[in-house]
Amino acid sequence: MILTGPAIEQEVRDGTIRIAPFAANQVNPNSYDLRLAPQLLVYRDRLLDVAQDNPVDKITIGPDGVVLQPDRIYLGGSVEHVGSDHYVPIVRAKSSIARLGLFVHVTADLIDLGSHGPTTFQLHSVLPLRVYPHMRIAQVTYWVPRGRIELYDGKYSLAKAPMASQAYRDFTTTGTEENTVDDKSNR
Repeated sequence: MILTGPAIEQEVRDGTIRIAPFAANQVNPNSYDLRLAPQLLVYRDRLLDVAQDNPVDKITIGPDGVVLQPDRIYLGGSVEHVGSDHYVPIVRAKSSIARLGLFVHVTADLIDLGSHGPTTFQLHSVLPLRVYPHMRIAQVTYWVPRGRIELYDGKYSLAKAPMASQAYRDFTTTGTEENTVDDKSNR
């Protein structure tokens, strides 16, 4: 079950959904608009390795915007800090942004229960596209979970801004764990 816009607004007032800052004019019939924070991360190298901490460069989006280039992944954040211990947030691109060829979340659109903070957008544009700070770029919906709730306490828990992939923390170089660098099936 998805919450309607008025239900989202009520849950924010009740404290079961966190959206800060909250603006009533960003409420939609069944979602809430998220704005793009003025800092992006871009991976420095063109070859990325899931078992390594890949270096990133920071880009500040000025008032004239910045052009996202195809074949790059940019990590951006939402201005708003969102989260809930009671509802499952899902992030999707705004339709008008998707129609310009911008993927806002690539494939990771789910925010875990108990995760609170800015949303990290995985931005990929199919054509060169200029984006601006504080533009409405995505929308978050809230879904009712079924079953026992276990709150997220993972590697992105303390994020205060967009974070690069922490997948390398799931790998070890010795042992028999499922994700070992030495295991050829994981390469």
